[in-house]
Amino acid sequence: MRVHRLDRIAPQIRLVELRDPEGRGLPPAEPGAHIDLHLPDGAIRSYSLCGDPADRHAYRIAVLNVPGGRGSGFVHGELALGADLIISPPRNNFRFDAAARYLFIAGGIGITPLLPMIRRAAERGADWVLQYCVRNAATAPFLDDLRALPHGRVDLHAADDGRRLAVDELLASTPVDVPVYCCGPQRLMEAVAAAARPGQDVRFEWFTPRPEPGRRDAADDSFEVVCARSAVTVTVPAGTSILDALYAAGVEVDSSCEQGICGTCETTVLEGEPDHRDSVLSDAERAAGKTMMLCVSRARSARLVLDV
Repeated sequence: MRVHRLDRIAPQIRLVELRDPEGRGLPPAEPGAHIDLHLPDGAIRSYSLCGDPADRHAYRIAVLNVPGGRGSGFVHGELALGADLIISPPRNNFRFDAAARYLFIAGGIGITPLLPMIRRAAERGADWVLQYCVRNAATAPFLDDLRALPHGRVDLHAADDGRRLAVDELLASTPVDVPVYCCGPQRLMEAVAAAARPGQDVRFEWFTPRPEPGRRDAADDSFEVVCARSAVTVTVPAGTSILDALYAAGVEVDSSCEQGICGTCETTVLEGEPDHRDSVLSDAERAAGKTMMLCVSRARSARLVLDV
């Protein structure tokens, strides 16, 4: 992929537009999808797509300059217009379903996965409200684009004006049948998760692993993993991830973040009970136990059979 556009849309945010050098169409990307950017030093970083999903010739990402960040350091310090980059095809762990009404909650750069969703909601004629939390109203990314979309409204909460979102009141006043989509700083998403009522459909895109009070420490007892397609059986010792144990046995599995937040290593479970420790699967998906993330999750049963 080639960098076709490189703009600074806020003091610490760069918009990167990627296109195929030959002008070919790109794989489709649904609202909420992200791509992995392969950095020159071998690191891989995931970024939400913020462009129009109907545009099959361009992917757009917006990257916040985070002090010490490898991905943001590269995008803000080294990346140049016309540069060629390696990316993964789009993947989506932040599924956007059809509904008559929506509540969106964004904090800062967390607006990126929500922007395509809001566009899609507006196209469908659905009612929507965006609660947009930013540090400074004058530099809020995509604010003009959002305000121009029909069928909804944007409530801006700027810290420099002293306007902060009352999360508990917001969730309490939102009907349980209205889906809530949230992305932003960890503290905001934890507050939304804590305020959600039973039965309320609240979905998140986590940038860092989701905290789960009471979750068992990763260094648990060993267990056995049977790789059905590879005809390999491995023992996963305490303190070793399934992913690392499979790599050591010569079984290749795609992976990226190794923190349970990107979904790259999601694998089908054929037998056994996973101990889910990711930030991707919903509570219902965890209860079903049909897939798991091999980088962080373990086993509640003595044996797992995986489709690898």
